[in-house]
Amino acid sequence: MEYLKLIGVLIIVVGFALKWETTFVVILSAVVTGLVSGIDIVELLKIIGKTFVDQRPVSLFFLTIPMVGLVESHGLKDVALRGIKNLQKMTAGKILNIYLVLRELTVMFGISLQGQVQFVRPMIMPMVQAASEKDLDRELTERELEMVKGRSAAIDNIGNFFAQNLFVASGGVLLISSTMKGLGYSVQPTEIVAQSIPVAVITFVFVFIYNAFFDRKMKKTLKVANVVPAENTKNTTEGGTK
Repeated sequence: MEYLKLIGVLIIVVGFALKWETTFVVILSAVVTGLVSGIDIVELLKIIGKTFVDQRPVSLFFLTIPMVGLVESHGLKDVALRGIKNLQKMTAGKILNIYLVLRELTVMFGISLQGQVQFVRPMIMPMVQAASEKDLDRELTERELEMVKGRSAAIDNIGNFFAQNLFVASGGVLLISSTMKGLGYSVQPTEIVAQSIPVAVITFVFVFIYNAFFDRKMKKTLKVANVVPAENTKNTTEGGTK
């Protein structure tokens, strides 16, 4: 009977596999697990409510979703597109490099840009898309657009992950320091930050090269797009002449 309490895990696996609504799956799993564990329904609701109140800062990002939709409906994305198209030498890779530097610097000073939903989706991704379309002189295909979305999200994750220990009061730095002290090693947070600086610099160098290859890939796509129609036209002309 003890194994029956693990039914909540099964519900989550099945729900995610069937692509059910995430919130519904999690709540259903919690309720079913509580009931099979013998918890009274009223007590179960109290536990869920108390947990939600205690962890409410985690759910605050939901408030940003309507905000993002509002600014997009008022033309923020269009402004970003027009601005990038007016910058002749600005490529997708250069925009991503600039954002990586910005991400690392803000993390170093403990400033959060809130990541994917609040910053990348309404601001960075449209600018990268506009720069790519400017280079290709056409709209992106669905596959190319998904690649731009993935690259923009990846840069945000890379910048945040490899620079998060640059802030002396960040949770990761304090956790490392306290853990090392517990093991008998006196490690100050400033020492951890000093050791993290080379990692951030190396990350930028590798990602800079990574983004340069991205620009080359986009230019290669442009050359292929220009060559194929020309060959087709030549074949059509010769066929018509014959």
